[in-house]
Amino acid sequence: MPAPGFQAFILCGPGVSLNTFTSNAEEFPKALIPVANRPMIWYPLDWCYRMGITNIHLITPPSSAKAIESALSQNPHLTSLPAPTADILAPEELTQTSGTAAILRLPEVQAAISGDFLILPCDLICEVAGESLLEAWMIQQGGLGGASSGSHDYRGPKMGIGGEKGGRRGGLGVWFETKSEGSVKGEETDFVITTPLETSVVLPPEGSLRSNISRLVYSTTTDTLKDITEEKKTFPIRHGLIRQYGRIRMLTTYRDAHIYLFPHWVLDMVKKNDTMDSISEDLVGWWAKAGWQDGLADKLGLRQVFEDIEDREGEHGSHHSGLLEEEMDIGSLSTTWTSDLTLKPRKEQQSAFASRVSTPVPPLIHSSIENRKLIIPPILAYIQPSTSSAPLIRRVDTAAILLHVSLRLAKLDSIDEAGRAASSPFAHAHKIAYQGGIAQRSTVTKTDCLLAENVTVEEKSVIKESVIGANCHIKSGARLTRCVLMDGVVVGERCQLTGCILGRRVQVGRESVLKECEVQEGNVVAEETDAKGEKFMVFEGLDEDVEKSLDGGGDDGGSDVAGGDEDVL
Repeated sequence: MPAPGFQAFILCGPGVSLNTFTSNAEEFPKALIPVANRPMIWYPLDWCYRMGITNIHLITPPSSAKAIESALSQNPHLTSLPAPTADILAPEELTQTSGTAAILRLPEVQAAISGDFLILPCDLICEVAGESLLEAWMIQQGGLGGASSGSHDYRGPKMGIGGEKGGRRGGLGVWFETKSEGSVKGEETDFVITTPLETSVVLPPEGSLRSNISRLVYSTTTDTLKDITEEKKTFPIRHGLIRQYGRIRMLTTYRDAHIYLFPHWVLDMVKKNDTMDSISEDLVGWWAKAGWQDGLADKLGLRQVFEDIEDREGEHGSHHSGLLEEEMDIGSLSTTWTSDLTLKPRKEQQSAFASRVSTPVPPLIHSSIENRKLIIPPILAYIQPSTSSAPLIRRVDTAAILLHVSLRLAKLDSIDEAGRAASSPFAHAHKIAYQGGIAQRSTVTKTDCLLAENVTVEEKSVIKESVIGANCHIKSGARLTRCVLMDGVVVGERCQLTGCILGRRVQVGRESVLKECEVQEGNVVAEETDAKGEKFMVFEGLDEDVEKSLDGGGDDGGSDVAGGDEDVL
């Protein structure tokens, strides 16, 4: 597929829900947490490159910029990505708590976005081909049919020549099923309502995503839905929604993947509404409702947004190309949309003819244009089919999902097993990178394990369904099942670890038994520790507080804490 001309902006957030491993965001931000032995940011970067997008920006708080920049130039997985390298955008006003929609209002971000753009989270793992999503968006929104998806009452420009900033194109988002095979307990969900698009006479080709694309008319989080239903004892549905769309579909087990294809005019919408804090809840949610809720589009300032676009087009010609003063509705000439047999009034038919001559608009006509109904470009939704064979789409924003996705990717055939053409884009070259480090009298199930470079496994050790990072050392007699170990971990003799995630440079004392535990980087788990469902973390300043208490400097003159060097659960 040729380069689409899109820009991609990847939001590198703080990773609050992964705080066991992101407690020091300046040195190790969320974007660098390994997923199946690759930095998390590798996955959205690789996804963009494979779909032909090379104009990529990583938006991150200044505190994390240096660590990400170093990783881009030193991490072998990131340096192996195609050129050019992604640019880092670190606005001074951006903090770890800034809202996603607020980021789009920052002057540095507004200046960087020059056309239609793609927004992604840094924690995205997506097997759906990005070029297929782009194709669907271009057909439904950016090309024939324009932003109307074949709707006959749309009066805006439908197909321009080279105009990223011109035209009322709509947007596209992605939602994936959370309750299918391999679901993760406690994963966040959203509440969305969609309505079918107009049916095309020509069916989409096999493999196209267009059959799973519908129009989004409502979107919010499940938590917000619960608040509404608890307060009102029901879920109220506005009459305007039913009048506008006779068929709707309500979904409660899907989650917003935070993959957004946005037209450039969305920046103006966000800029005019400084109360928008979240892209998913505020920007997308209000946009979806503006298509049917009377008066909402005007409250959001969309009439002015589109008038400004038309003014720019009037100054520069058709989409700044200087070719036509007005645009021809090529979509209305298409034979692939069902026809509207309603007979239009003669005056409306006459006004529909395109003209190369720009004529002044009389005051009375100008007043009627201002009062006419505002047609809102749609925000479309790709709803992933809930089948066992559906491609993987996940946001790795909790420890449980990090474990689940890493173990799932570990089961992929390696490139040397399946061949490069037949292997997954997420496959590693080898399942065991350093075969010489595995002792003969040890067991590693190759089909569901992934071992990085320089991993040492001593005799009598058993490793099943696990991901082991580089430079790890598994001592004799240890048993690991469904575990993820980051780089430099040392597991002592005869340890038993099940369903655990161990951060970088963790040391686990001999004969420890850990089940479903998380261990912060650099932590030392004492010998013979027996724990289940615990988080092993060290809190900064705790040692000083303990010493102060032991010296009699505390408010109560003493403390029952024994020893300031012990790790805290």
